[in-house]
Amino acid sequence: MNATILHGGEDTRVTDASIEGEALWLTPDALARATGWEWTPEGLCRDATCVPLPPGAPWVREAGSASGIDLAGLARHLGRPVAASPAHAVWAIGESHEALGDRLRSLEAPDFTLPDLDGRAWSLRDFRGRKVLLLAWASW
Repeated sequence: MNATILHGGEDTRVTDASIEGEALWLTPDALARATGWEWTPEGLCRDATCVPLPPGAPWVREAGSASGIDLAGLARHLGRPVAASPAHAVWAIGESHEALGDRLRSLEAPDFTLPDLDGRAWSLRDFRGRKVLLLAWASW
């Protein structure tokens, strides 16, 4: 089944997923393509970080060719929030609380670009090092 994963500011479409409730089961190859996590003898590894697979974890299936990882379960194990819409086959994986806390402590807002009333695009990065007042308004 096809599913879309929103992760790390990107969206990835996987074609070999299995949906069971809010669980998104991915083969080891699909998990690596979608998130960069690779199933190794040490556990799940991404770059220099490896996470051991807890014995009996309900988000891990070790059955030879039917092996798989529930992406939502893995995300929760890593302390990352998950928003799932199985009816629309979309899973969004957020940042960990530690990463968000580090960013908040830095007092540096993430970059974004928005148009002004004349349609000219402005990016926050253009004002780095200067004080900026952001005013948001909505009609609802």
